[in-house]
Amino acid sequence: MRCGFGVDLGGTTVKIAYFQEDGTMLDKWEIPTVTDGGGTQILPDIARSIGGYLEGRSREQIVGIGIGVPGPVDSQGVVNKCVNLGWGVFKVDQELSRLTGLPVKAGNDANVAALGEYWKGGGQGCENMILATLGTGVGGGIVIGGQVLHGSHGSGGEIGHMVLDRTEKEPCGCGKYGCAEQYCSATGVIRLARRHLAATKRPSTLRALEQIGCKDVFDAGKAGDPEALQILDKYYALLGEFLANLSSAIDPEVVVLGGGVSKAGQMLIDGVTPYFKKYVFHAAAHVRFVLAALGNDAGAYGAFKLALDAFG
Repeated sequence: MRCGFGVDLGGTTVKIAYFQEDGTMLDKWEIPTVTDGGGTQILPDIARSIGGYLEGRSREQIVGIGIGVPGPVDSQGVVNKCVNLGWGVFKVDQELSRLTGLPVKAGNDANVAALGEYWKGGGQGCENMILATLGTGVGGGIVIGGQVLHGSHGSGGEIGHMVLDRTEKEPCGCGKYGCAEQYCSATGVIRLARRHLAATKRPSTLRALEQIGCKDVFDAGKAGDPEALQILDKYYALLGEFLANLSSAIDPEVVVLGGGVSKAGQMLIDGVTPYFKKYVFHAAAHVRFVLAALGNDAGAYGAFKLALDAFG
C-alpha cells in the first residue's frame, strides 16, 4: 500500500505524520519551528526530518508530502506571506520538493485542517461542510462538493474576519473593527465577560477571579451563575448569527466546531442552535452541528489528503 506524509506547520512546532493511503496514521512526531533569520531553516529542517525517517525505507511507494502553512496559499502553491514565520512570497511546495526529492502540495493550515475533518473527522460522509475553529482567534475552512475552497488568492475560508459589529471601537488583530474573531473566539468570550461585568454591579462568582478565562465563564454558566449565563447568551447569539450567515451562503450539511471553545461540548451546541435557527435562511436551516474529532491531528490528516488528491 502506498504511503505519504502530512505536515502541519505551526509557529512553534511542526507536526509530521506518516500515513497509509487509506488514512491510517502509522507514525507521528514533532520538530521545533525555527523562525530565526526569516524562517530560512524551516523547510530544510522538515526535509531533514522526513529524510531521516525514510532512511532504510523504499521511496517507491511514497505518494508525496502535503503541508499546511499559516498563511494564504494559492492553487499554484504560492505562499503570500506568513508573518509569524518571517516568510514573504514564494512557492513553498516547489522548494520543499527540491529539498526532499518528493512531490509536495501546499495549502493554508486552516483549510487543510478542514479537509482532515471532512475526510476522517466530524465531517465524514458529507459533501459540503464548514469547519469553525474557535480558539485564540477564529479560523476555519469550507468544503464544497468534496473540495476545499482555496479562493482566487489563497484566502478562501478566512471566516474569522467577517464583520459582525460595525460599531466596535477596539481593533481586531487584522486592523479592522468588529470581526467575528473579536466575539466568537475564546478571547471573545473573555472580552464579552469583561464588558458585561464592567456594565453592572450585580454579584457573580466571576468577580472573585483575578483573571477570567474562557473556561471559567462556561464553568460558571454550568453552575448557574446568572451573570455568566447572560454573557454566554450574548456569545451564543453572536456565534449563531455568524454561523447562520456563513451557512446561508454555503448551505453545508454539517458545521464542525473545533478549537478551545468546543471543549464546552454539547452545552455549546445547545446554546448556539436556537440563535442559528433564528438567523439562518430557511432552506439552510437543517444543518447539523458536530464537534471536531481529530484534535491537533486534523492538520496532518488534511495535509496528507491534499497530497493524495494531487498525486494519488
